Amino acid sequence: MSANLLKETGPREVFCGLTSIVWLHRRMPDAFFLVVGSRTCAHLIQSAAGVMIFAEPRFGTAILSERDLAGLADAHEELDRVCCELLQRRPEIRTLFLVGSCPSEVIKLDLARAAERLNEELQGRVRVVNYSGSGIETTFTQGEDGALAALVPLLPASDERQLLLVGTLADAVEDRLIHLFGRLGISTIRSLPPRQSTELPAVGPGTTVLLTQPFLTETARLLKHRGATVLTAPFPLGAEGSRRWMEAGAAAFHLPKERVAEVLDPLEERARIALRPHREVLEGKRIFLLPESQLELPLARFLQRECGMEPVEVGTPYLNRDQMAEELALLPEGTRVMEGQHVEQQLDRVREHKPDLVVCGMGLANPLEAEGIATKWSIELVFSPIHGIDQAGDLAELFSRPLRRRQLIHPGLHPINPDQPVHA
Repeated sequence: MSANLLKETGPREVFCGLTSIVWLHRRMPDAFFLVVGSRTCAHLIQSAAGVMIFAEPRFGTAILSERDLAGLADAHEELDRVCCELLQRRPEIRTLFLVGSCPSEVIKLDLARAAERLNEELQGRVRVVNYSGSGIETTFTQGEDGALAALVPLLPASDERQLLLVGTLADAVEDRLIHLFGRLGISTIRSLPPRQSTELPAVGPGTTVLLTQPFLTETARLLKHRGATVLTAPFPLGAEGSRRWMEAGAAAFHLPKERVAEVLDPLEERARIALRPHREVLEGKRIFLLPESQLELPLARFLQRECGMEPVEVGTPYLNRDQMAEELALLPEGTRVMEGQHVEQQLDRVREHKPDLVVCGMGLANPLEAEGIATKWSIELVFSPIHGIDQAGDLAELFSRPLRRRQLIHPGLHPINPDQPVHA
């Protein structure tokens, strides 16, 4: 392993796991996410989901009052009332996620018990599951891991030979990946989460799992417990990572290497062409990735190997060394990988090294920009369709864009190709 693995603890600056509802609720239109928490949690979800203001929302907050939090009221009775009213108003709901905004000791509610009770009362008309999106227990993308892990025990059992893609992707990206795997020769391909919450994929010894996202540690563990084989591979970000990821799936199904090359070679060449203008901007630039999304290691690998950037430090909230082994092996010798965060110390290192670009959360971006440091919001990387060979150029543009924009604002800082367009 070539990376220099370090760990630090201290104050963090990350979104909590509740934020993942914003992309999960778009994935399953027959599901509803009910956050059980305070008004602060309601404001967070509403702010984070502001881009969805013109859409029909499928999330809400059951707000706990001070009496509830003090344990002076029967919060279980109130939660039952809220859920019944919700399901009466929204009869199309087929799965109701009860999402804890804090540990049960804080909100004085055992949501696992509440889910069991509601399932008995509803008698199969609606499935009720629960997971924690607490900022005390989870960071940003771990909310998706919690939601999918809550679904795994509900998956039907099957020995059928199949490929299971695990992790939320944009529909168009997922359709493309399924099409490519079909061209390679894999006939049965399913997804978790499914596009309808009631159409859960079966799982068993015949199931081969490819994780599309690197933050699904608990989901992967539970799928292994159900008998599935979870492959280890670089994640499908960039041309190289996407190819190695698809090759891992093809190898598990013993597909001919000639067929794999026939399908993927032209796509990889097209991706290299799409990357060239962005590499002209990014090559030689130094990047510092602060921990938030757990996409940081695959992104650092892509930016270094395919865009020519130099990773100063790669932060990640949590590091699953087994799951990330192949990503770590592809990083340059001695790359500083920091698990966890002490935000003041990391910001001190940012100021010391003066990187050309910092990937960070929104709470840190504006202060760093004010100090003259270009930034990229990590949340944008979760919302954007960046997975797969076809998206390699779009992924690189997310990093070249802030440098081009900065060059226009401050001419002379970073010479770039003036013929390249700059998008706001």
